[in-house]
Parts: sequence; structure tokens; C-alpha cells
Amino acid sequence: MNVNIERLYNRLTELGRIGQVSDTGVNRFAFTKEDKEAQKLVTKWMEEAGMQVKHDNFGNLIGRKEGNRPELPVVMMGSHIDTVPNGGRFDGTLGVIGAIEVVQVLMENNLQHDHPIEIVAFSDEEGTRFSDGLFGSRGMVGLVRENDLRLKDSDGITRYDAIKSFGFNINPEQYKASVRKRGEIKLYFEMHIEQGPYLQAQNKSVGIVKGIAGPVWLNIRITGEAGHAGATPMHLRKDPMNGAAEIIAEIERVCHNDSASTLVGTVGRINAFPGGRNVIPDSVEFTVDIRDIDEQKRTQAIELIDDKLKKICRERALDGEIEVLQEIEPVMCSQEIIESLEQESHRLNLDAPVMMSGAGHDAMFLEQITDIGMIFVRCKDGISHSPKEWVSKEDILDGTLLLLNTIQRYI
Repeated sequence: MNVNIERLYNRLTELGRIGQVSDTGVNRFAFTKEDKEAQKLVTKWMEEAGMQVKHDNFGNLIGRKEGNRPELPVVMMGSHIDTVPNGGRFDGTLGVIGAIEVVQVLMENNLQHDHPIEIVAFSDEEGTRFSDGLFGSRGMVGLVRENDLRLKDSDGITRYDAIKSFGFNINPEQYKASVRKRGEIKLYFEMHIEQGPYLQAQNKSVGIVKGIAGPVWLNIRITGEAGHAGATPMHLRKDPMNGAAEIIAEIERVCHNDSASTLVGTVGRINAFPGGRNVIPDSVEFTVDIRDIDEQKRTQAIELIDDKLKKICRERALDGEIEVLQEIEPVMCSQEIIESLEQESHRLNLDAPVMMSGAGHDAMFLEQITDIGMIFVRCKDGISHSPKEWVSKEDILDGTLLLLNTIQRYI
């Protein structure tokens, strides 16, 4: 069976025109008119692939191809079609459109299967509009609460109202009825662009994900003593900015002490108070994102950062504190699915490396109720969340063939 790469690539291109804001940049946020237009188009393609299409009450778009034994658990594939601001054309969409192509190939070749197959375009994965991502996948496994529906966008519109007015007979009041239970889904596959440079460095078109790193988000606050930038001698200062600079450098050292490590740390935002150009700050705050697939190593890194902070503050007569904003456990893919992907990879002469995902995906929440497997597809220079995001037809073909061949083991 052959994948129709021209059909697949043309669909990715056509979908990329919805919400287009530059030659290749896309704004397509959850529950907007652009999202609605995109969902109508994807619905048409799902129907062309022989699927019945519906929405659940989280706004997830679900296409279903019935199996010979409808009572069996579902074999599920999917990803998302919403974007970050000025995002790319392949992030998320490859996993949805590639899965549709797989089902369409099965239909065109009249391949019989016992298990039902479902493709899901999960709603609001990026979290751009309501600053709260992975909404649809969290909802499907029962992790959405009333407060998630009360969140507001920049125009003051709640997520509840946005969903209610979206159409498609979605009823956010009945969201609990759309929660799926363990046993309903046999397994979940997600194909996604890598969003990093590893595959390009390895000269491989696809990779097999062994697990998804769990992030811990920290806020570090260092307090000193404000003063005049010109009138306060250097040796008499209690400057929290210099303390912050020192601990930020230590964070890099802690996370970069082993080239083989999967630990990463990022300082993404820093603020000084009161923030005058001629004022020694009174305090400095900055965020830290620490991720690893190994929870123990991640915990050890945070403890070491805390020790460094205390030492630096003690030496500089400063006060420092760490607040944990969010903590998500790392998630491992099914070893049995990894081995199946490896075997099919060898048959296709792809020799896909087994690797970790540093970014979060819908799969990390599906793992709470079923086994998961992920395929990464190489993206040029590792660039994603950008109009420069680009994936070749050849690599898309390799990833989709790997998905097609592997899915047949389970249906």
C-alpha cells in the first residue's frame, strides 16, 4: 500500500492558508472563525476517507472508521490543528492530516480491520487564546474542571462562551459526558514534527519517541536593597540583579554538565523592580523551566539550583526564594509500541533512532488511560513555532509510511 504524498502535502498546504498572516505564517487560535473554517475542511477530508465525523463537548474533532467488531476498543491517532501566533504549517497538523491519509489508504485498499479507528484533532493544544494549553486531551482523560471553562481571552470572552458559540452542537455544560475511560482506547499514536535539531544532526528522516520530558516551572525571586545607580559605591551594594545573573549562570552549568544528559533548563523571563535605568533594583524575579525524562535527575537539579541560590544570597547579603508554579511528571511511551515501530522502521530501511521529546504533546495526557506511541519527523534546522518551520515531502512520506505499517499491527 502506498501513501499518496501529493494529496497529503497539498492538504497540509491548503490547511496552512487558513489563518495565513504572512507567506508561511499562520494564526489559527482555538474556537475562532479560522479554527471553525479549518475544522470544516478537515471534516471534509475525514469523510472522504470513509469516516463518520462528530465533535465531543471539549471541541475535539473526531473522525471514526468503524471496525468489523465495533465493541472492541478504539485504535486512535491524532494531534492538533491550532497554532501559536505566527506559527508554522506543520506543527500538529502533520499528525492529523497524516493520520487521515493512513485511513484513506486503508479504505482505498479495502483493508478489513476489527477495531474501530478514530482520528482526533484535539482542541486548543497550544493554549494561545486562553493561556492554558492541551485542553482537548486533558478533557478527554478527565482532567478539565469548571475553572478551565471560566478562563478569559484578551477580549474578556470565557472559554465556555467561546465553545458555546462555536457551533457543531458542542455543549460545554455536558463536558463530563465526553470523558473517555481506560479500556475504551486500545492505544494512541501521534505523529509530530520533532521541533528540535536532533534528527537533522543524525541525518535521519524520522525518530521513535521513548518518552516525553516533564516540565517544572519555577519562579525565583531575589530581594536586595534599592539605591541610586550613581551614588551607591559598588562594595556597599546589595544588588539582586548581580545575584540573579550569578544564579542564572549556575542554572546553565547544572543543566549542561553532561553532553549525554536529557536535562534542559531555560530562563525565559526576567523582571527587575522598580525597573528604572538609574536605580539599583529592590528585587528581581525570573522564571525557570526545568525538564527531563528522568524525574529523579530533574528533582536533583532543582535541589542543586536551590543550594546554589542560598549560597549566592548568603555571600551577597540577599534574600532568595523559589516558588514552584507547575510540575508535570515525565511520560513514557509503551515499550511494546516502541519495539513495533523499530521493527517497521527497519523494514522500511529508515533505521529511526529512539529519542526523547522535550516538548509536551497531547499524547502525554492520553497515556493516563491507554498505551501511547509517537513518531517524530525531521524539521529543517529544528525550527518550529515559526513561519520558517518546514518539513520535506520525503520526510513526511517516511513518517506516514511508518505510521501506516505500524498501525496495521493493531487494527
